[in-house]
Amino acid sequence: MAKIGLFYGSDTGNTESVAQRLINVLGKENFDLIEVTDTSAQTVSSYDKLILATSTWGDGDLQSDWEDFVDTLDDVDFSGKTVALIGLGDAEGYEDTFCNALSLLHEKVKDATLVGQTSTDGYEYEDTTAVVDDKFLGLVIDEENQDDLTDERIENWAEQIKADLGL
Repeated sequence: MAKIGLFYGSDTGNTESVAQRLINVLGKENFDLIEVTDTSAQTVSSYDKLILATSTWGDGDLQSDWEDFVDTLDDVDFSGKTVALIGLGDAEGYEDTFCNALSLLHEKVKDATLVGQTSTDGYEYEDTTAVVDDKFLGLVIDEENQDDLTDERIENWAEQIKADLGL
C-alpha cells in the first residue's frame, strides 16, 4: 500500500499535534507526516492520497507556512487524487471567519476527490467559508474552546475516512 502524505503547517503546535494524533489512530506506518516548509510541488504530486492540515489566523488567513506555500499547489495536478482537509480555528475569538483557511486550501485542490466532510453540529460560530452544502469541508477542530472534544472528533473522522484512504 502506498503511503498517505499528511502535510501541515503549525505555528503554536496545535495543528501538528492534531496531525500526529490522527496518524496514531490510523496507523503511523501508513503516513508520511510532512511540514509544508519542508516540501515541494513534486513531493505533493507524488502522493495519490493526501491530508492537508492548517489553522486559520487573523481574519480568515492561512497559517503562515501555508501562506508561503499555497500557490505552489497550483503546480500540482489533483485530478485522480483523494484529498481530506483538517482545519483548526477559534470559534469564539474569530466567530465570523471560523476555519476559513479550509476553503482556501479547498480552492487549490478542487479537482481532487474530496473526502471527510463533517457536520457543523456542536460548533457555535457566526460565519465561515468552510461550509459547503451544510457541511464543513473537512475535520474542524477548536483547540481554544472545545479541546475536550478533539480526541473524539479525530477518532470519529478517522473512522469516516478510513475506507476512502484505503486503510
